[in-house]
Amino acid sequence: MKKLMGVLVLLAGCVSATQAGEFKLGFVDTERIMRESEQAVRAEKKIEKEFLIRDAEIKKIAKQAAQLQESLEKDSSKISDSNKRIKERELASLNLQLQTQQREFREDLNLRKNEELAQILAKADKAIKAIAESEQYDVILQEAVYRNPQIDITDRVLKYLANDAEDSPK
Repeated sequence: MKKLMGVLVLLAGCVSATQAGEFKLGFVDTERIMRESEQAVRAEKKIEKEFLIRDAEIKKIAKQAAQLQESLEKDSSKISDSNKRIKERELASLNLQLQTQQREFREDLNLRKNEELAQILAKADKAIKAIAESEQYDVILQEAVYRNPQIDITDRVLKYLANDAEDSPK
């Protein structure tokens, strides 16, 4: 309800400013910023590199488990019951280890992505504010059901971020 009231107040202000002929509105596609900005691309590569070793370890365990499963299925009639139980316990242990590592991997990966995204969003907000001030925008929206392409300033924000990326260390 508070959000709706805020939107209504904003719209009322927009209408009165528009009637005065002074209102300037812009829109930024945040998802596009998170996909296309140089900072987002670099962050994705950085995270991928960070998690490469862990991903390889998980794939190795998955391969071991698959091989053990295949061996059990193929040789179950040829091995003794005690050896079969040992292999089944080993398989269960590998599967548990695999599930644990996969869960931890996903959690850590999501945490790192969120950290990087927060930094990118902070830079994007800085860019949006700089553009709003320099070009005298009254309101810049980041979410809208519909927006006219004429008010979309995403390209300008991406350009600003690209210039910022050139100035910052890589």
